[in-house]
Amino acid sequence: MARLQFTAQLRRFTDTPDVEVDAPDLATALDAAFALNPRLRGYVLDDQGQLRPNVAAFVDGTRTLNVNHALQPHSQVHVLQALSGG
Repeated sequence: MARLQFTAQLRRFTDTPDVEVDAPDLATALDAAFALNPRLRGYVLDDQGQLRPNVAAFVDGTRTLNVNHALQPHSQVHVLQALSGG
């Protein structure tokens, strides 16, 4: 089962459950987390259902911008709030 984890930055705003799910893609895995905490959707996805610009998702160590990114049975997914500054 794929494992979906959220980093601490998002936990400042809402509960971010770690999820183990049999999901073919990132969107399906995210939906499993949103089922546990519907408020989380607004922090992660925009109104078009895409990752917000300030959110980074990594699947097996590679950054993806595509919610349709395929997952392997044992994929590790990390979702974090992208940080910028100067």
